[in-house]
Amino acid sequence: MERLLITGASGFVGTHLSRHFLQKNVHVTGLGTSTAPPFSQEFDNFEWVQADLTQQGVWQEHAARADTIINLAGQNIFKRWNKAYKKAIYDSRILTTRNLVAAMAKDKPVKLLNASAVGIYGDGKEQLLTEDAETGSDFLARVCLDWEAEARKAQETGASVNIMRFGVVLGDGGALSIMSPVYKWFAGGPLGSGRQWFSWIHIQDLVRAVDFLAHKPDFSGTCNLVGPEPVRQRDFAKALGEALHRPALVPAPAFMVKLVMGELGAALLQSQKATPRALLDLGFTFEHENVEAALAAIFNNA
Repeated sequence: MERLLITGASGFVGTHLSRHFLQKNVHVTGLGTSTAPPFSQEFDNFEWVQADLTQQGVWQEHAARADTIINLAGQNIFKRWNKAYKKAIYDSRILTTRNLVAAMAKDKPVKLLNASAVGIYGDGKEQLLTEDAETGSDFLARVCLDWEAEARKAQETGASVNIMRFGVVLGDGGALSIMSPVYKWFAGGPLGSGRQWFSWIHIQDLVRAVDFLAHKPDFSGTCNLVGPEPVRQRDFAKALGEALHRPALVPAPAFMVKLVMGELGAALLQSQKATPRALLDLGFTFEHENVEAALAAIFNNA
């Protein structure tokens, strides 16, 4: 039986990926800090290991036995940042990846699919961001750059490495669980001018894309995991409002976003018009190509 290891397996993306592969009869080992393991009574082929992945430990033995590793671990960025929390965001990604790579088997082919984010491009303004676009220099861009560099070190052991730069993942949790209540309270609307580009992907397409890449043994490279049609933030706000049957008329001025959220607020106001060129070139097809249909499907309005 194929052995798959997923770090961050109890998170929003991690639970969706775990369920997908478990249903395909793959043995999944989930790693994370949660004391309430997912799927504990649901699947015989699921194993949960609780550990602090920023520290070396016996958990690395599971990484050494894996055929495929999906590395999603990292502190949630959607909290107000201070110096200590920025360190936690950084260490949870870089140290975890460093420890994973150190533990990977050297005597068999291993596939590492490592998460990153389109935040690596910084504020791309109107530029169409393919995987070879220039990277940014702000905090999130630097985190992503160092995160990817740690993952690519696995190539020195003979592993195949795929870097997955996520857009905002839309589904029954994650970012929408933060945004939706505001709209339901009739207080939703665009951030700042609303002209900035917003790159997104439906959770079902993300899961399908990860599975697609996991079974491309000859491909090693970087992919933007985003939908094929990025939208301006004001159009996303309108689509979300329509899906929730609420208006999207209450804009959040840029100065207020920065005042309330600090450095995170500045990051949320950046423009990233990312495109999934590498995925499309590999032959991947999307089930949710536009944001209106994606949100309608999530909120059962289709």
